[in-house]
Amino acid sequence: MEAVNVNQFTEGPVCVHVIQSKTYKTNTLVLHIRAPLTKEDHTKRALLPLVMQSGSKDYPTRQKIRQSLDELYGASLTGDVNKKGENHLISFRLEVANERYLKDNTPLLEEAFKMMTSVVANPLVEDGGFKDSILTSEKRNLKQRIESVYDDKIRYANMRLNEEMCKDEPYGLFVYGNASELDEITPAALYDYYKKIMQEDVLDLYVVGDVEVDEIKKLVQAHLAFPERKDQTPSSAEKEKTRTIEENEIIEQQDLKQGKLHLGYRTNITYQDDEYFALQLFNGLFGGFSHSKLFINVREKASLAYYAASRVESHKGLLMVMSGIETSNYDKAVRIIREQMEAMKNGDFDDAQLEQTKAVLKNQLLETMDAPRGLVELMYHNELGEKKRELDEWIPGIEKVTKEDVVSVAEKVELDTIYFLKGTEDDSGE
Repeated sequence: MEAVNVNQFTEGPVCVHVIQSKTYKTNTLVLHIRAPLTKEDHTKRALLPLVMQSGSKDYPTRQKIRQSLDELYGASLTGDVNKKGENHLISFRLEVANERYLKDNTPLLEEAFKMMTSVVANPLVEDGGFKDSILTSEKRNLKQRIESVYDDKIRYANMRLNEEMCKDEPYGLFVYGNASELDEITPAALYDYYKKIMQEDVLDLYVVGDVEVDEIKKLVQAHLAFPERKDQTPSSAEKEKTRTIEENEIIEQQDLKQGKLHLGYRTNITYQDDEYFALQLFNGLFGGFSHSKLFINVREKASLAYYAASRVESHKGLLMVMSGIETSNYDKAVRIIREQMEAMKNGDFDDAQLEQTKAVLKNQLLETMDAPRGLVELMYHNELGEKKRELDEWIPGIEKVTKEDVVSVAEKVELDTIYFLKGTEDDSGE
C-alpha cells in the first residue's frame, strides 16, 4: 500500500478527516453519526437511515436518488446502523469516481457533497414529520430485517448470546431495534428524534482519495453545514465497569438439525489498553484463524464442529466463540473449548505459531488498509475512546508482542456465558 497523508480539521460540529492517497481512483465519503446505545432510542435510530435515504427535499423518492447516483458515473450511497462498544452509529457511505481520472470535467466530488448534504441535512418533511408513506414502507423493511435474524441461526445465536450476557448493559440491545416498537413510531416522533441527533450527536466525516485538503474545506463549508451546537460537549457511551463474573449457561431448543454453541468471554482489555495488540495475537492463536486451537482441535482433530472460530469486540472487551455442533456433542465440545483456553493460559504454543499468527494478522491488516472503507474503520477506532494510534503504529505494535504478553492476556480472560441453541434431533447433522 502507498503512503497515506492524514489531515484533520473541524467545521462547526463536524470533525473532518482527509485521507490523501493516490492508490484509489475513486473518492469515498463516510459520515459517522454517533450516540450512546439506549433502550429508549435504539429502534428509532435503526429506522432513521432507512427513511433518510428514501427521499430528501432535492430528491423526493428513492428512484430520484438512484437516478442521480447513476448520472455520477454509477456512484453508490448507503446508510446503515452499527454498534461499536456501547455506541450506536448511523453511517452514510458515498463512493464516486475521481474526475481527475476521467475525460469528463463534471465536478463529481462536489456533486457527491451535495448528495450527502441533501440526504443527511435536508430530509423530506411534510406537516412536521417525515413523509408518512416512506415511513410506513421503511418500517416494513426494518421489521423484515429484524425477523430475518430468526432464520439465520448463527446470527440468531450471536444475538441471543449478546442479550443474555449483557442483559443489564446497553451492548445487549439488538442493533436493529425491537420490531414490537415500530408501530408506535409516528412521522413527527421520528422527525423530532432526527432534530435531536442533529443537535447532539458526534459527527465525523472521512474523505478518502486523491484530493486536496483546501478543496475539501471549501466543499464542506459550501455543502455540509450543520446547525451550530449550544452545548459543544458531546455525550458518549459510559466506560466499561469492572464486574464480578459468574458463569451462566443458557440452553434453548428449536426445530433444527445443527446446534449452535456460542460462548461469551470477558477479556477485560479494550482498544484503550496497551495490551490491545497482544489481545489480537491471543485471538488469532485461540480461534481467529485456520491454524488456531479451536479450528484444529475442535473442528479438525475431534471432528466435533462444522465451524469453530472466535472474534474480539474491541471496544467492549468481549471475546465471542462460535461453533456449530451436533446436539449430542454439547458436553464434549464445551470441554474441549475450555481445554483450549486453559492451554492458552498455560502458554501451550510455540514461537513458530506466534510468528505465523503475526504474519497472518499483518496481511489481514494490510488488506484492510488497501480498501478506503477499511482504512476509515481502522482510523475511527481513535474517535471511540481516549487512545489514539496512528496507522503506522499498528504493524510495529503487532511485531513486538511476545509470548509472555499473550499469556498475560489469556490470564485475564474469563468465561461469562455459554449459549446453546440445540436441535430436536440428537444425532443428526446438516
